[in-house]
Amino acid sequence: MSTKRNFQGIIPPVSIIFDTNGELDKKGMADVIDFLIDAGVDGLFFLGSGGEFSQMSRELRMEVAAFTTEYVNKRVPVLIGTGSPSTHEAITLSKHAEEIGADGIVVINPYYWPLTEENLLVHYGEIAEAVNLPILLYNYPDLTGQNMSPEFVLKLIEKHPNIVGIKDTIDSVGHIHDMILTVKGKYPEFTVLAGFDNHLLNTLSLGGDGAICASINFAPELAIGVYNAFYENDMETAVNLYKRLAILPTMYKLDSPFISVVKEAMKLKGLDISTHVLPPTRMLDSEKQEKLQEILKKAELL
Repeated sequence: MSTKRNFQGIIPPVSIIFDTNGELDKKGMADVIDFLIDAGVDGLFFLGSGGEFSQMSRELRMEVAAFTTEYVNKRVPVLIGTGSPSTHEAITLSKHAEEIGADGIVVINPYYWPLTEENLLVHYGEIAEAVNLPILLYNYPDLTGQNMSPEFVLKLIEKHPNIVGIKDTIDSVGHIHDMILTVKGKYPEFTVLAGFDNHLLNTLSLGGDGAICASINFAPELAIGVYNAFYENDMETAVNLYKRLAILPTMYKLDSPFISVVKEAMKLKGLDISTHVLPPTRMLDSEKQEKLQEILKKAELL
């Protein structure tokens, strides 16, 4: 297997930009990529939950992966989401990510069917053995219906050394802490990244490595500011920025899925992009847009 790469820091789960026909808007996508790289992110994650992968065909997922990887052109590390309820499809997408030059893949556990631990171990094992890329696990039990415990993760990485980290999208400080103690305690280079904005500072304080959270798409200065201030031991700045960052999850309650909320926030922050979303996600109505503006103002972003 390939040399490990320690993905850490502030990595946005990049919103994918579409035109009104639901096709990839390459100009808008390029503008978003340039904006995020210029802001100082530590990598880019394409085709996560906020990247609408679950609404896409396999062909569209491959098109998005190929374009974004080529356009980034090694300016920052690129992670491609390749998870699927089908092991075969996840392997196909993972091999494609490797072929196009991605730096790593992010693999959410299968959704719809809860799996026995044995079957889940085999699922991830077959993906890990099919590629030489570093792999980040993606734990999002609210959407998949199945939580990955620290003990399960430990079993996986002991068998598959190219599994190098986890995006832990779980609203539980205890779970994140246990992941850090159990897994990083034995494998210090294993990366634990918060998936929710309001868990960034506590994840760093407990020994974690950063975050992959939606607000980075429209307010990268907050998460990056918290991260940099924490490592500069400027806790006053870190806490002040974190207080603003912690306001933002209230906006995700405006709609479900909240993908349209993030795109509208990006546009409000000055990105000239299409806010078209793939069904069943819908555009925000005027009332919700007004509420979004109020939340962004409260966080001092407008």
